[in-house]
Amino acid sequence: MQFTVDNSILLFSALLIVGVLTTKFSSRLGVPSLVFFIVVGMVLSRFIYFDNAYLTQLFGIVALIVILFEGGLQTKWTSMKKVIVPSATLATVGVLITTVTIGALAKYILGLTWLEGMLFGAIVGSTDAAAIFAVLGSKNIRPKLTATLEAESGTNDPMAIFLTVSLIQLIQNPESSFLTLILGFVWQMGLGLVMGLLLGKVSVAIINKINLDSSGLYPVLSMALAVLTYSGTAMLHGSGLLAVYVMAVLVGNSDLTYRHSIFRFNEGFAWMMQILMFILLGLLVFPHQLPSVTWQGLGLSILLMFVARPLGVFVSMIFMKFDLKEITFISWAGLRGAVPIVLATYPMIAGIEHSQLIFNVVFFVVLTSALIQGSTISFLADKLGLLGGKKATAPHSLELVSIGKTNSEIIEIDVEENSVVEGKQIQHAKLPVEALVTAIVRDEKIITPKGATRIKAGDILYVLLPKSMRKQVQAMFDKPEETPEPPAPPEPKKRAPNK
Repeated sequence: MQFTVDNSILLFSALLIVGVLTTKFSSRLGVPSLVFFIVVGMVLSRFIYFDNAYLTQLFGIVALIVILFEGGLQTKWTSMKKVIVPSATLATVGVLITTVTIGALAKYILGLTWLEGMLFGAIVGSTDAAAIFAVLGSKNIRPKLTATLEAESGTNDPMAIFLTVSLIQLIQNPESSFLTLILGFVWQMGLGLVMGLLLGKVSVAIINKINLDSSGLYPVLSMALAVLTYSGTAMLHGSGLLAVYVMAVLVGNSDLTYRHSIFRFNEGFAWMMQILMFILLGLLVFPHQLPSVTWQGLGLSILLMFVARPLGVFVSMIFMKFDLKEITFISWAGLRGAVPIVLATYPMIAGIEHSQLIFNVVFFVVLTSALIQGSTISFLADKLGLLGGKKATAPHSLELVSIGKTNSEIIEIDVEENSVVEGKQIQHAKLPVEALVTAIVRDEKIITPKGATRIKAGDILYVLLPKSMRKQVQAMFDKPEETPEPPAPPEPKKRAPNK
């Protein structure tokens, strides 16, 4: 079959449809959807010859920018700040220990040099944000554990990239200075963090202050700012992926104009990039080469799941406030996905001697990790008693869409327990005259608000108000009920002494 422009477009649409449909089957079978995407790519590789590692790497990095941006937008800072220390430790110390452990094992199992073994360890040393966000997004794991795993996966990619690039440099130039590499790591991480915070604040200001003629342009603007954050940081030799994730967390936890439009667009865009990325990665694999590395790949995959990853997690979290069950779960939930496969293209482009062997084994490790670990996460959490309550997510969203410029907006407010308005009627909630409760979502049903409607904990309120009053109204709902202290009893009067 000769591929013309029309045929290619038809194939593109078919791939997207197949990708969307496989997510339905994956959720029913309990298998991560990325496995199906990769399999689709492997099947297509029998009909389409594709071996462009550079194009795969380029598309993979762009996809990771989109996925990390979407994951950061969904991250709640109130949950993340409680686990920032263990997450950062896992993303650095944990990755380093995992890299050294599995790298030493790969040296003997694959017959590589020490540096090549460490290179393999660096490639598979980090967890994958796309896989973690996709698998944990629909699970009701304890928020503490979910926040830890998502923050780790969003911040350990820079460590893996640094180790991979540094080891390739050492292989090609053995005279390279370790001190230079260490200083480079500090510069990359530090600059990535600073640029993420700086451009995050700038992005929030731009999105909120600019008045675009179409609400559909705001999501495009947010994505453009994310790409700018990566490219600007990378050009200064900082960690662009870390900058994107930090920027996204800051943006996602700020008050935004057209917040729902931005979130929904990026959610759909991230799914599309994830589907295409895994299919492209599957295309890069030649299935007839996998049987020759089956036993080596299976052995390294088992050692990674049961030895290297647990060792890295246990050493990193030995002094953290996590019990044995939680540490065991975090060890098992370290999914490998797109990042290791994208990193495996670096040695191929650099012309490292055993690069094709490393790529094939990495691919095998990722596939088995997704199949075995990804499909048993909920089962293990249930057995360990780590399942939390049902996620409080709104089944509906409401937003004021205006073609022209407007000074009003609709904000979403979650009513928590002990809120100052809990149990009160709307007419007694002391809202400003300019603010109007337009809808209430309760138990997945929409309630038409009236003056006598009582506000309950767990309600999701949609309030129409002027943009200038957003923070004022949010503060009224967020402030917990304060019980006034009873006045101190008056001191007894002293009797005057008898004369």
